[in-house]
Amino acid sequence: MPKMKTKSAAKKRFQVTGGGHLKRKHAYHGHILTKKSQKRKRNLDHTTLVDRVDEKVVKQMLLM
Repeated sequence: MPKMKTKSAAKKRFQVTGGGHLKRKHAYHGHILTKKSQKRKRNLDHTTLVDRVDEKVVKQMLLM
């Protein structure tokens, strides 16, 4: 049986932290930025962790 391949999309979007959690970027920061406030855009710029309930699915996509 051939080797399992990781999902390329997940590989590009998520990063594993030292503690085994998953880092992700915020959505809604790609376009239509003129109507969004500076504070909103600044907060969207930071990374955050994947929610605990979604971690299992993302780790499965990354074959962890």
